[in-house]
This record gives sequence, structure tokens and C-alpha cells, in this order.
Amino acid sequence: MKVLKIGLPKGSLQDSTFELFKMAGFNVSVNRRSYFPSLDDIEVQAVLVRAQEISRYVSEGVIDCGITGEDWILENNSDVIRLADLVYAKKTLKPVRWVVAVKEGGPIKQLKDLQGKRIATELVQYTKRFFKERNIRVEVEFSWGATEVKVKSGLVDAIVELTETGESLRANNLKEIAVVCTSTTKFIANKKANKDPWKKKKMEHVLLLLRGALEAKGRVGLKLNVQEKNLKKILSLLPALKRPTLSSLTIKGWYALEVVIDENQVRVMLPQLKAAGAEGIIEYPLNKLIY
Repeated sequence: MKVLKIGLPKGSLQDSTFELFKMAGFNVSVNRRSYFPSLDDIEVQAVLVRAQEISRYVSEGVIDCGITGEDWILENNSDVIRLADLVYAKKTLKPVRWVVAVKEGGPIKQLKDLQGKRIATELVQYTKRFFKERNIRVEVEFSWGATEVKVKSGLVDAIVELTETGESLRANNLKEIAVVCTSTTKFIANKKANKDPWKKKKMEHVLLLLRGALEAKGRVGLKLNVQEKNLKKILSLLPALKRPTLSSLTIKGWYALEVVIDENQVRVMLPQLKAAGAEGIIEYPLNKLIY
């Protein structure tokens, strides 16, 4: 029997990844001491791997595909196929930036001021390439943690650190002077696996379900009945929706309308729809949304 081997990120992304697979229709379970989650799909074999390593194992063909960040693909210089960004509602999953940060109010104002200086980061190899491309000679060392306090304590001159909002940097009296890279969550594949017709098709099926689950995240469906005389007014309340589904009811002059909206819009929209003449309004959750 053919099997698709997929790497799932262990650690901070594990719970959210398992939740995503559950929404996509896969039941995933794992023993706390096991690195091999069980899926209720005998054609998919999962293994838990640190996100930092997944792209390397995919590139080497140890596993066929996996979910990891663009940052670790760049760090490992992995030769993989980026099949897709995992996105929903036009927003990527946890987009993050790796930035060069230095002491606020210190002598280092721009990248060239780091010539001959020491930098701490977990993103060692890509940071070295980043500075080499700019002809800035720096010493880059691996940081095992507590990276943001190392500038304050005088252990290093700068750090390359992961940030979403910059709040943690500011809390440690650091300022950002450059972006090294922006990272989003990717579904990647080994080139050889992607040429295998069966594995390619299986990856497409898995990815279709994952995308559907992500598109549904944060959205709900609405069903409502509306009289023909109120139809135009009801539709005007839904400007952001694409092609609401309309169907005639058995009662002449009445329609059933079905739409998908962002969940955070519901509390504002429901009273408006009711006031505009909508009846029989039903809100229901979505597991998957596939266009």
C-alpha cells in the first residue's frame, strides 16, 4: 500500500496544527511520549518534527511533505517545492518577521554600524548570508534562548529575533533597524515525491482540505428568509459578500438567502437584517469552505 509521509511541527505549533487537521476532517491523536501521531487515514503517515528541521528532512526525501515556516526553509537553504501558503480570510497564519534589533539610544543606528560586531540569533546561517550579501562583516553566534536580554547585558551588540508586533523588543529597550526576512506558514514537498503521480494527488487532496478548513476559520454561514419587497434592502446590508445564494420558497414572493460572513460581523448584522425584514435567521458554523 502506498503511503504519504508528512512532517508536522512539534512544539508551539503542534496544537494549532492538530486543530487544523481536525477541522479538515482528520482525527489526529498522539501519545505524549510518541513522535508518530495516528491519523484516521491509512494512506497518510505523520511524524512530529521540530519546525526548524522539517524542511531539511523534506529536502532530503526522508519525508514527502510537511508544514513549516519560510524562515526555516531559508535557514536550511532547503531545496523544496513550496506548494502553498496556508492562509485564511486573506491573512496568513501568524506572519512573523525576523529583524535586526539593537539597544535603543545606543551608537548603532543602521546596518553598516554593525561592522565587526557580534550578533546572537537562532537563525544563524541565513543571518550570515544576509550580512555577507551586504558586505558587512559580523560574528554570528547561535542563541539558545533569552536572546532579547543579551544586548542589554552587553553579551552581544545586536540580535536577529522573531517578532510579530515589536512589543517584546520595546519592552527590552530594543529598536528594530532592519528586516532580515518575513516568514509565513508553508506546505512544502520533496521534488521527487511531487513527481510521483499518486503522492502528488494525495498531497493535493490533503492541501485542499487544509485550505478549506483555514478559509472557514473565523467565518459562519447565515440562512434567512426574505420577502421580495425587502430583498434589495437586505442585499445592501451584505456588501462584502460574493454571490449570495438565492432560491425561491414555496410561498410566492419569498426567497431563501444563504451567505458566508466573518463571525465578528454577526452581532452587528443580525439586528440590521431583522430590522430590514429578514425572518427565520439561522447562524451555523463552518468546518470547511472551498471555492
